[in-house]
Amino acid sequence: MDQPSADARSLSLDALRGVAIVWMLLFHLCYDLNHFGWLEPRQRFLSDPFWTWQRVCIVSLFMFCAGASQALAQAQGLPWGRFWRRWAQVAACAALVSLATWFVFPGSWISFGVLHGLALMVLLARLTAAWPRRVLMGLALLALLAPHLWQHPVFDNRWLNGVGLVTHKPVTEDYAPLLPWMGLVWAGLALGPHLQRLRLPPHALTHTLAVLGRWPLSVYMLHQPLFWGVLLLVSR
Repeated sequence: MDQPSADARSLSLDALRGVAIVWMLLFHLCYDLNHFGWLEPRQRFLSDPFWTWQRVCIVSLFMFCAGASQALAQAQGLPWGRFWRRWAQVAACAALVSLATWFVFPGSWISFGVLHGLALMVLLARLTAAWPRRVLMGLALLALLAPHLWQHPVFDNRWLNGVGLVTHKPVTEDYAPLLPWMGLVWAGLALGPHLQRLRLPPHALTHTLAVLGRWPLSVYMLHQPLFWGVLLLVSR
């Protein structure tokens, strides 16, 4: 596996992120169809392992790709200015998600969902990107195990549950705390260079996934309003 060009390195990462996006779109479409009562039998998305494990896999892919992206940025020496511009977009979208869900789901609005978690985790990844890979993998393991080893009621507060050391899962439409998900980001940061060395076959599907994978934030913010709008129109 020769050292690839920058374009080749990003192709594998973008394609993997594209897989996560397609999986997310299908998952949320099923969730919305179930919400509108169009799935029979009705599905239990919050308790059925068939659905809960899919969410775990989807979020894991996104978090791993976020870490791998920071590994690529570190390798290419991308400046902090570009990082802050991208970070500001994610943080602004996270705030918009909180505001929108506060109006739509006042009893279960999102205070620390995937975008909130990403905003914090990519910042930590950027600060630790130059650390040795063994250290990053050790931190990844600790982060993955921490919520299973220790919890405390103080973290059950809505303003602290983003840490992840809660005694019970909060009532919210989306929840992606620092622990354990930072473990996947650190794993992506450590293993990202290996992923970037993969040479994918020049297939139309690969390039389609890669193109889709270059627009994760836009797809994430637009797909649910689009799904809900279409389903509302059809149901009426």
